[in-house]
Amino acid sequence: MTGAMTGSADVVVIGAGHNSLIGAAYLAAAGLEVVVLEEQPHVGGNTVTEELTLPGFRHDSCSSAHVLIQTNPVIRDDELGLLSRFRLRYVHTDPAVVLPLADGDALVMSRDRAETAADLARENAADGDAYLQLLADWEGGLAAAHSRWNAGRLDPASSTADAAYEALRSRSAHEVIAERFASDRARDLLTWLSFATITDVRRAGTGILPFSITAGRSSFGWATPLGGSGALPAALVAAIESHGGRVLTGRPVERVEVRDGRAVGVVTADGERWAARRAVLSSAHITQLAGMLDGAEPPAELRSAAETWRSGLTLFAVHLATDRDLAYDTAKGPVAAVAGGIGSARGLYAQLDAHARGETYAEDPWVLIVNSTVVDPDRAPDGQGLVKLLTFAPRDLARGGDWAVERERYAAQVVARTAERVPGLRSEHVLAVRGEAPVDLEARNRHNVGGSCHGGEFRLPSGEVLVGWPSYRLPVPGLYQTGATAHPGGSVSGRAGRNAARAVLTDLGIDPATVMGPGA
Repeated sequence: MTGAMTGSADVVVIGAGHNSLIGAAYLAAAGLEVVVLEEQPHVGGNTVTEELTLPGFRHDSCSSAHVLIQTNPVIRDDELGLLSRFRLRYVHTDPAVVLPLADGDALVMSRDRAETAADLARENAADGDAYLQLLADWEGGLAAAHSRWNAGRLDPASSTADAAYEALRSRSAHEVIAERFASDRARDLLTWLSFATITDVRRAGTGILPFSITAGRSSFGWATPLGGSGALPAALVAAIESHGGRVLTGRPVERVEVRDGRAVGVVTADGERWAARRAVLSSAHITQLAGMLDGAEPPAELRSAAETWRSGLTLFAVHLATDRDLAYDTAKGPVAAVAGGIGSARGLYAQLDAHARGETYAEDPWVLIVNSTVVDPDRAPDGQGLVKLLTFAPRDLARGGDWAVERERYAAQVVARTAERVPGLRSEHVLAVRGEAPVDLEARNRHNVGGSCHGGEFRLPSGEVLVGWPSYRLPVPGLYQTGATAHPGGSVSGRAGRNAARAVLTDLGIDPATVMGPGA
């Protein structure tokens, strides 16, 4: 590298989202000198907790639930000591989710599978058995195959379980649900759950979601980090620093320097130059990374990844400060729950079609309701509540629509529709409202390209759709990727971080077993 040098490390990490911090923490634990450079004044990427409505109300800006990461060995086996050493704490909530119904009753998904089966059987006895069979099939081999898929190790050619998993994954969630469940009550629940990864459940490739998402909620409820979503990156920073690593904020990386065909460091917007003696690990959005290379033309594979990426379904969030926590009316009386939701399968499909037309939809929308203060009351003052309503809407509105005009209107529609079934969201209980459209999510974090904070998708010329680019090793020696655009895609799973660390360690001749177990 030429010019003044700010610093150097064995590995320079671009970005401080939860995946890049997990990767950095493993590399630091393995004895490598690591520096993480984050452009924002805070760490976390889309796992951030901050005041968005009123003073003292600490909202999760993007992610709230950390369900998928519970089966990742980083949490399951506490490989980095986040739970035992760095005071990260999760509450596995029960009930997992409550879906209030139009008749004043509610469908309650309990972590007790027999209770949930009994609730489903109220409309159709066979659906209770089908629910139990779904979970049994998951535990009978699909769960292990899913772990191998998450780690990029699925082998359908030599494993019966992997072949069965791949066959299911190639189907649509809609097909699987329609095949296994008879009543609207059951189909609506399974469809609502399956959409949690914000992917069109009618599309081939989603057939495993009714199993994986339902099993995760059944096992862990709405796994909630105490202190907010930002508690995870805070613990990871502590883990990195305990091994001598550094996490530096306010340093947007603009260029990756390539010399003699190899990534050798980075340059920030302010001209700081950081040499990478052994590797650069990037969580920059894959559509942006090709243009960041300095000293080499973007390789064809990287250009292809950028050209085939699409934002997919984009999110619309409504953050509310309320005068109390929510309660759902059920046959057994009022029930408080961290997670609830509204929306039928029919309504979801109408909303998906509206999204494709560039239109919002509020007649029967899919809405996730998160009320974190039910288990974490310190995040709001004086017994008051935090609520987030999450749905989806197009980034670019049809017929010249402008989110500057539509934002408040659509937020009000979503709140009003939800309040029809959740009395605690009526206007007399709401202290403040903040709607955030896809354009706002994009402005919040430049890696939310197109308003997508779930990593989007890759639409290959073959017609195949990938939710994450499959290789952590990029076609520039010494350059690796992690983050939401890497396999297995978005959500708080931490898999891309752990998998990328394993690839870096392997290539550097360091046995990954020194810091992580053999499990996927």
